[in-house]
Amino acid sequence: MLDIPCVIFAGGKSSRMGEDKALLPFASYKTLTEFQFFRLSKIFKTVYISCRDKNKFDFNANFIEDIQKGDIFAPTLGFVSIFDKIEENIFFVIAVDTPFVSLKEIQKIVEFQDSSYDAVVARTEEGIHPLCGIYSRSLEKKFEDAILHDNHKLGFLLKNANTKYVDFTNSQAFLNLNHPADYQHALTLI
Repeated sequence: MLDIPCVIFAGGKSSRMGEDKALLPFASYKTLTEFQFFRLSKIFKTVYISCRDKNKFDFNANFIEDIQKGDIFAPTLGFVSIFDKIEENIFFVIAVDTPFVSLKEIQKIVEFQDSSYDAVVARTEEGIHPLCGIYSRSLEKKFEDAILHDNHKLGFLLKNANTKYVDFTNSQAFLNLNHPADYQHALTLI
């Protein structure tokens, strides 16, 4: 088991899906979030769920609710809340809608973790996957500034930090369930 905490980001707006993707049924679980939580609990010693409102879930887990709510549905709020709630200097993050990132990909990212990096993030030929990687407390101020300046683009923040990108050739592992067709396709892969 990996000793660093894992945080599942499950607080997005899901506007392209048309409904809250964190609550979609997946595999034999009532929700995608529950699937991710129990799957990742076999890999990481501690798993948290970052969300806007924990009351939408009907299972027991370690929830980290966004400190600020408002109209912003951005991971930056989740990161600031995570820094406020956990004590560890580094943590692994993963989006709730990437259910095929396996132990193999996670271990490869962890292998590149080094205290000199602010973040270690997955990258495929499609681009970077900012919600699949390790983040360091050294980025706390950058996330606070991002919120202050209303700049919620993780790519911009990572570009202006000491980020290590870990390249992967298997894009299928990083399949992101953004649209109903993505979700239907994912159901055929389970």
